[in-house]
Amino acid sequence: MLLVLCVDLDDDIGRKTGVETPVIGRDAVRDAAVDLATADPEDSDVNVLFQGVRIGEEIDDEPVTVVAVAGDERDDVVANRAVGEEIDTVLASLSPEEEVRALVVTDGAQDESVIPVIRSRITVDAVDRVVVRQAQDLESMYYTIKQVLDDPETRGTILVPLGILLLIYPLAVVGELLNLTVGVVLGTVSALLGLYTLARGLGLSERVDDLVDWARKSLYAGRATLIAYVVALALLVIGTVSGLNFLDRTPSPDALEVLAALLYGSVRWFAAAAITTSLGQITDEYLAERLQWRYLNAPFYVIAIAAVLHAVSAYFLGLWTLQLLAATLTAGTLLGLTSTLAFAVAEQRFPRTGDPAT
Repeated sequence: MLLVLCVDLDDDIGRKTGVETPVIGRDAVRDAAVDLATADPEDSDVNVLFQGVRIGEEIDDEPVTVVAVAGDERDDVVANRAVGEEIDTVLASLSPEEEVRALVVTDGAQDESVIPVIRSRITVDAVDRVVVRQAQDLESMYYTIKQVLDDPETRGTILVPLGILLLIYPLAVVGELLNLTVGVVLGTVSALLGLYTLARGLGLSERVDDLVDWARKSLYAGRATLIAYVVALALLVIGTVSGLNFLDRTPSPDALEVLAALLYGSVRWFAAAAITTSLGQITDEYLAERLQWRYLNAPFYVIAIAAVLHAVSAYFLGLWTLQLLAATLTAGTLLGLTSTLAFAVAEQRFPRTGDPAT
């Protein structure tokens, strides 16, 4: 049996006439075509339906069934899935003993994107594209441009540099009003293109998109980690400035003293940033009921490490004695060991959901 399959990928039949698909049978398809032509005479799917009826009438050497199937107007993925389901319905209504082949009738390149879905279910003998002759090249060009603009990768690669280049003239006009030289304007445009090319080459755009997506989800989910990271970033900036200021106050430092001065002036702020982020993460894990006792080690580890680094840098700057350094190193080590043992015991005696002991 030959199945003349008229494809309406965006479901103009259902949306404009209310006819339920799949439409099975030559007369039923002809009636659907008349209804669609009455509702919208300019719709190209009218030609598809009448072409399917014409093919069904011309073939007389084997059984022929004319069928109209429709997709969905939302997007191609949903539409292809809907067409596949309707083809399954059509095949289920046919005699299982018959070998069914298909002749697909479409109105252009866009509807032909469903061909792989059809081939996965039935053998396709031929594809008949029916469009108004004057509009065939225009439709194909339109569909190609649409596909390019719908692809995020291609859109970003082509349109962003093109947009920056198109800004040269208006930027030159603005630069002239602001008494800026042409070199400044061209340098700015060149810098933008260079930064964009570098970002694309290093794949930074995907990382930025992931970061923005994470921040958006964290904001709507009410995660404490987001606030903690913002505060930690501010503390890191303050710590860097503090380290540089302390270095300026250090007279004639050598290479080792430069490192010690930067560390001594910033380590407290960096430790505060690390504690902030760890507390934010602990809060989120607790709210998500995934908190384990060992997670609580993080703030104590940060304090111990910060104390050791502070003591070492102070010793090399001549601010602490060797005895005070030794005492601080011992205290930091004991703090880390005590924290590890305490929370390990807590896991054994008071296991939480998700702990290995449960």
